[in-house]
Amino acid sequence: MLGKDSLPLFERAVVFAAAAHCGATRKGSRIPYLSHPVEAAAIVAELTDDQELVAAAVLHDVIEDTDVTIDEIREAFGERIACYVSGESEDKRRELPPESTWVLRKQETIRFLTEQADRNAKMLALADKLSNLRSISRDVEVLGDRLWDRFHQKDKAMHGWMYRQIAEALKELSGYPAWKEYDRLIREVFEGESRVQAEQESAVFCPGLLE
Repeated sequence: MLGKDSLPLFERAVVFAAAAHCGATRKGSRIPYLSHPVEAAAIVAELTDDQELVAAAVLHDVIEDTDVTIDEIREAFGERIACYVSGESEDKRRELPPESTWVLRKQETIRFLTEQADRNAKMLALADKLSNLRSISRDVEVLGDRLWDRFHQKDKAMHGWMYRQIAEALKELSGYPAWKEYDRLIREVFEGESRVQAEQESAVFCPGLLE
């Protein structure tokens, strides 16, 4: 059996992330947290062949949500992957209540994506947010608006604001099916549109994608 150091890059990233997120679950569920970064990595792999960016997607929450440091990421995976993981990580300001910093953190994310992020960083952000929206879309069908009680920010409208602002910041990726799905889910979750309505409107914005 191959040792950890002999594994290909993606597998090494999964092993690292699995250890970092060990025992953690998705908010309000028993689903292992690792399912989210792995899904984000799969979305990135649909957007690009860049294996370092795929690995960064697997690792994108380890700084933000665990005790792993950026230096540990840099040592294990190199400067480029560390840079993308850092760019996708919020400053949680852990000394403060998370609900008190929610708006500020989202504003910082939107500003980064609008003013600083390169195309690769935007792909990583799209994968992360699309994975989250898929989960929200599934859960809201079961829980309705009770779903928002599981978050630090309990105002559905504020979540809608955040996801719409990020969609705008990522609009250069609108030619990709992943962005179209993201746009459709925003319409379904926050504007109450049916899937057919949302798909029709997205097709108008991105002509040819349904052909």
